[in-house]
Amino acid sequence: MAMAVAQHRESSSSGSIDKHLDSGKYVRYTAEQVEALERVYAECPKPSSLRRQQLIRECPILSNIEPKQIKVWFQNRRCREKQRKEASRLQTVNRKLTAMNKLLMEENDRLQKQVSQLVCENGYMRQQLHTTPAATTDASCDSVVTTPQQTMRDANNPAGLLSIAEETLTEFLSKATGTAVDWVQMPGMKPGPDSVGIFAISQSCSGVAARACGLVSLEPTKIAEILKDRPSWFRDCRSLEVFTMFPAGNGGTIELVYTQTYAPTTLAPARDFWTLRYTTSLENGSLVVCERSLSGSGSGPNPAAAAQFVRAETLPSGYLIRPCEGGGSIIHIVDHLNLEAWSVPEVLRPLYESSKVIAQKMTIAALRYIRQIAQETSGEVVYGLGRQPAVLRTFSQRLSRGFNDAVNGFNDDGWTVLNCDGAEDVIIAVNSTKNLSGTSNPASSLTFLGGILCAKASMLLQNVPPAVLVRFLREHRSEWADFNVDAYAAASLKAGTYAYPGMRPTRFTGSQIIMPLGHTIEHEEMLEVIRLEGHSLAQEDAFVSRDIHLLQICSGIDEHAVGACSELIFAPIDEMFPDDAPLVPSGFRIIPLDSKPGDKKDTVATNRTLDLTSGFEVSPATTQGADASSHNTRSVLTIAFQFPFDSSLQDNVAVMARQYVRSVISSVQRVAMAISPSGINPAVGAKLSPGSPEAVTLAHWICQSYSYYLGSDLLRSDSLVGDMMLKHLWHHQDAILCCSLKSLPVFIFANQAGLDMLETTLVALQDITLDKIFDESGRKALCSDFAKLMEQGFAYLPAGICMSTMGRHVSYDQAIAWKVLTGEDNNVHCLAFSFINWSFV
Repeated sequence: MAMAVAQHRESSSSGSIDKHLDSGKYVRYTAEQVEALERVYAECPKPSSLRRQQLIRECPILSNIEPKQIKVWFQNRRCREKQRKEASRLQTVNRKLTAMNKLLMEENDRLQKQVSQLVCENGYMRQQLHTTPAATTDASCDSVVTTPQQTMRDANNPAGLLSIAEETLTEFLSKATGTAVDWVQMPGMKPGPDSVGIFAISQSCSGVAARACGLVSLEPTKIAEILKDRPSWFRDCRSLEVFTMFPAGNGGTIELVYTQTYAPTTLAPARDFWTLRYTTSLENGSLVVCERSLSGSGSGPNPAAAAQFVRAETLPSGYLIRPCEGGGSIIHIVDHLNLEAWSVPEVLRPLYESSKVIAQKMTIAALRYIRQIAQETSGEVVYGLGRQPAVLRTFSQRLSRGFNDAVNGFNDDGWTVLNCDGAEDVIIAVNSTKNLSGTSNPASSLTFLGGILCAKASMLLQNVPPAVLVRFLREHRSEWADFNVDAYAAASLKAGTYAYPGMRPTRFTGSQIIMPLGHTIEHEEMLEVIRLEGHSLAQEDAFVSRDIHLLQICSGIDEHAVGACSELIFAPIDEMFPDDAPLVPSGFRIIPLDSKPGDKKDTVATNRTLDLTSGFEVSPATTQGADASSHNTRSVLTIAFQFPFDSSLQDNVAVMARQYVRSVISSVQRVAMAISPSGINPAVGAKLSPGSPEAVTLAHWICQSYSYYLGSDLLRSDSLVGDMMLKHLWHHQDAILCCSLKSLPVFIFANQAGLDMLETTLVALQDITLDKIFDESGRKALCSDFAKLMEQGFAYLPAGICMSTMGRHVSYDQAIAWKVLTGEDNNVHCLAFSFINWSFV
């Protein structure tokens, strides 16, 4: 029996043994039979495959084996494969846990050193407090005298550069693994088993600094190659050019690098860096890439090429990559910059003085990108529409880069500003040399175009959560966009289809369908295709589809996630967009401004700094009191829309673009006011809509009317009152919605399940009419039972299909409708619907 069990797990020249599940007997197979069975299993691993049965019949060597025995062999084979996969997975998890444990132990040692250093500094300060003022002065002077001064390094010869490189390496390692910087945990980023890594920001140091460490299942050389290619993962990096590279003599390399970065808004100039980058290996096998700025007159490229940039400084930063046993690497990332905040408007300085912003935009982004590549390499990531991950990632990068190019409008890219005297709220810029191709293939570039016209503006938002605003803009495009403008932008990308002025009139049906393509590992960014349904109003084209397709990236829509900004960037595409499809991106970027502690400056002074902010008036209720002050947040919204045009239509398109962007700004302002924290929130009993009772009262009416008409309780406990009743109604498993009694009923309330079913928000809910959510059969069922509903006060609707605002079908087992009576005079206030056991089809 022992020999049989041992042979049960393997195949050899003497065959194999499997236990028959029914009889408990062991069956011996010859090596030829095992080989034939393995071939069949490799081609058809699924047990119900008809192809497998055909292959078995076509194999003569398997003809003398009973079908039940073959079935048992395949079952055992599948079990062995699952066991091997599980064992391999557990080994991988164990290696990762071992490496992470090592990382945590090192982090604990570093923190202990930091505590010891703080204790020593505390003791020294106590000693100083007990000395005389004169002695204190002497001690400080001695300290100044004994502090070693940095010797100037000659950056014009290899020996001087090597000395700078070694010094940079030492300072970087002291930040990555030592106590050179007082690191504190990144707010909102708690380490744990599901965390990407450990993140920290500087508490008090010159400039802004951030640090990250984590485990990545890639080899050190591959990680270094990815991180050194900064434009591939750092969205704000415009270009990186290596001017000089030479060996360091110790197996490493020294590079002189010039880097340009984008400005996030239209209100401040971009930054550039002139740095030395040192790549070398340590004695313990670790790979290091460290970098720092080079100073001195005349350093960097020709000053004329960098006229639109402000020179920023990179303090010793870099990457420490250590290989792990069994594969993978432990990586330490340090970013330490001085972004010269003095050169930007005061209201924007938090963006340039915040270590948290640097951590979000650079440090965390780098680690996330490496983790993304590692998962794609291992095959863990699956994308839609048959696109390869690298292709979809390129689309995201091209959308982001195109939007950044439009926002910044660099002269060396061919952008020129039209008639901007500083008083205009919307800036119009033109680029007559823009190449719309995504590749270097001249055949796919639209060189016949007159150029690209961009209308852009920045504005200050008060008390508006960026994630909520971008989510609304994404889900309810019809609230701010003009379908005809989208149609013009889409048609302009096709040869010879310029139609302005005199565009064909088209009606937008209000329906948009979002088709996801892919997302990053933590879902902080999504790539999707949007289909806007339209129909021509011209009689001869009545049956011609005017659908428009947009390629779109959306990021920062999770209110609880830590992110640098929220973005919605899109570009018209062809329905079967190729990998090198031309893209002309437009969109929105909202960046939160973290106010400094104690910053209580008048918002009127802030409004004078930025354009388009006078329309945002904060009511006294939102600026007074302790609760209101907690919501007194600010953010900067940047809008940029691009339009291809023919040279003969430049003036017409410029007028249209300026008017369109102003209308978009007005729409965004209206939405922003509606979704501010002082707006709708049923959890705190706010007004649901003008003329509507408060949420607590409406919840009481809904439940009371349900019991009155149907003779049972809507909620499980009949003792719930006040806020508890509203809370239980809000979290009820069934989708509960209320609509007004008007000629065109619109929804005025929905619980959380109702909002999820319709894929909308409380603000947008009031724009949805009752007939929009039902299909044809559902509308017929409602009309047939409507008289009964109004006569007896309730009605049961059969199972059916309804439609979400995103165009998705939702099935439900049953729907109950009843009249909601007011508590005072029993007048009918609205109609309530409860959709039972709903789910997306």
